[in-house]
Amino acid sequence: MTDLLAQAQRLPAPEIDYLAVAPILIVLGAACLSVLVEAFLPKAQRWSTQVVLTLLTLAFAGASLIAHANDALPQGVVTLAGTVAVDKPVIFLWATLLVLGLGSVLLIADRSVEPGGAFVAEASVLPGTKQDRAQANRFGMQTEVFPLTLFALGGMMVFVAANDLLTMFIALEVLSLPLYLMCGLARRRRLLSQEAAVKYFLLGAFASAFFLYGVALLYGYAGSVKLADIAAATSGTDRSDTLLYAGFGLLVVGLLFKASVGPFHAWTPDVYQGSPTPITAFMAACTKVAAFGGILRVLFVAFERSSWEWNGVLWAVAIASMVIGAVLGLTQTDVKRMIAYSSVAHAGFLLVGSISLSQEGLSGTMFYLMAYGFTTIAAFGVVSLVRNADGEATHLSQWAGLAKRSPVTAAVFTFLLLALAGIPLTSGFIGKFVVFAAALESGMAPLVVVALVASAVAAFFYLRVIVLMYFSEPAADGPTVSVPGAMTTIAITMGAAITLVLGVWPAFALDWAGAGGFIF
Repeated sequence: MTDLLAQAQRLPAPEIDYLAVAPILIVLGAACLSVLVEAFLPKAQRWSTQVVLTLLTLAFAGASLIAHANDALPQGVVTLAGTVAVDKPVIFLWATLLVLGLGSVLLIADRSVEPGGAFVAEASVLPGTKQDRAQANRFGMQTEVFPLTLFALGGMMVFVAANDLLTMFIALEVLSLPLYLMCGLARRRRLLSQEAAVKYFLLGAFASAFFLYGVALLYGYAGSVKLADIAAATSGTDRSDTLLYAGFGLLVVGLLFKASVGPFHAWTPDVYQGSPTPITAFMAACTKVAAFGGILRVLFVAFERSSWEWNGVLWAVAIASMVIGAVLGLTQTDVKRMIAYSSVAHAGFLLVGSISLSQEGLSGTMFYLMAYGFTTIAAFGVVSLVRNADGEATHLSQWAGLAKRSPVTAAVFTFLLLALAGIPLTSGFIGKFVVFAAALESGMAPLVVVALVASAVAAFFYLRVIVLMYFSEPAADGPTVSVPGAMTTIAITMGAAITLVLGVWPAFALDWAGAGGFIF
């Protein structure tokens, strides 16, 4: 033991670029502080304190990111003993996550649309009981959702910057575990919410096991979990390629599950429908960015040289995701489930850009992630406003004639649906255009044809909602549109405005997304 301690003392301390990792440290440090606030402050003071703390955290993390982006070397920085790489794509993804996190936090914190917010006051109360009905009318909000949000966001930031598979796995768990809890905190429809949380947890545990087993096999193949060492091993090694194929397959299953790529999407519609709508918005936007950020790093850094071995498999997965999302989306009668299948189709489009393995594919996919995230945040913000006596009115039949009840709400939602469909002058059109163009340049014309057909099919269920809102008569006892509070208004306005700006003037974001590649 003495010899081991002496040897450890002789090892040099790892160099840490604190400015480079400051956004992560700020978010995770604030999450720990938020836990202390939850533990020690009186309940009456928690909501205001948590909201201010969370918003300040995002502001300071954004400021530190800007400071590092201005001072960073052109190629980026590898720090924390080589476990974290902060390069141009990571800076873009971090900025996207922080701004999307801001929109999500505004939706989460709003208490005007539903009394007390969307979250239960006492999770221990059984759904459907007298106590449950009583607490549904309270104005108190379960504020532990704020530290959980910060922990999840911090995990996402580490996930996209992880330079080895073990760090990526730890980040995957840090971002996933809070989400499992947050899914079960709906104030109304408690049984549905808790069922969604259990499904997400069980399937997430299976996906994490696949990921970890894949890491073990790749370690056996390359003798290391570092992405650069795996890439070097794929260039030439005498080890069995069976370990490489099996390890890559299991690893990708875990990543595709988190990105809700079909056929690994089984959790998505149930969890989107059952979770509190602000949490659904957070998952749909931020988790998608984090998951595909990790997929891009793994494919570009570790497995680019062996792409000929796995390219066909991911072609099939992308086609399956686009077809599943487009076809099953046609059959949905619930708005949140429809958007869930829409996200499965969009995941297929994003995978098309990811497997192109070109600089254009990288920048196009990251732009698509940004565009999709802001549109989705605003869309779920609008969904939270349409309500009846039982809470949110998400059945499509209840949206009939909505334009006559609230023309502004219907117009905003129409614009967002057109963006998801990829109509020109929206960010969705530019996102699909740059991704498909990159795929064509990489020789994937058949895959682009399938993507275009899937886009056309998916456009039908978006247009169906628009027709329902404008050309149907509203029911006499139909839902009403709540007047949004300031926070929800800001979130929806921000998402819709960025969707328009990226559709009309995308050059700035495209140039930023294409500023550089991954380092390792």
